[in-house]
Amino acid sequence: MAARATPLTERFPKIGIDTVLTRVSANLLSGLIEAVAGPPYDGKADLPIIAGSLHMEVDDLFPVAETLQMLRLAEIEKGDIRLTDVGREFAGAALDDRKRLFQHQLLNYVPLAAHIRRVLQDRANHIAPRSWFLDELEDYMTTDAAEQTLRAVVAWARFAEAFAYDDESQTFSLENPR
Repeated sequence: MAARATPLTERFPKIGIDTVLTRVSANLLSGLIEAVAGPPYDGKADLPIIAGSLHMEVDDLFPVAETLQMLRLAEIEKGDIRLTDVGREFAGAALDDRKRLFQHQLLNYVPLAAHIRRVLQDRANHIAPRSWFLDELEDYMTTDAAEQTLRAVVAWARFAEAFAYDDESQTFSLENPR
């Protein structure tokens, strides 16, 4: 009997705008992708083993791996992390191409990022106050979780140049990040 392939939608957890996001830096995400892509792992690694080789605790590495899975750059199964085709492409790409790939994954698989981008595109001045999105998130989560989630999306969007956030004016815009 042939093994059935798991449908893509079942391999990756579904998230919504109500999902609390953990802030993981783009540098950590890139670093884990590079480590998994390189020798001796060649695209697949046991999380506890790679955590040790990176001098990290597996509990500290797991949020990084989960974020890569959410972005469809890697899959986690039975304690292993395996890069997707996009994750492998990211590993071998130059910085501008990495940003382009990351932006695509961010806007396609993180509903909050896509929502912010859509609101900015729909507004004539392409600007929206932070409070707009914070209020929306607080319908689904605590204020602290909403703050954490917005910080995560802002950090990822800055790396991907998907949209900008100005700390001083507390506004989102379509301008390139500073």
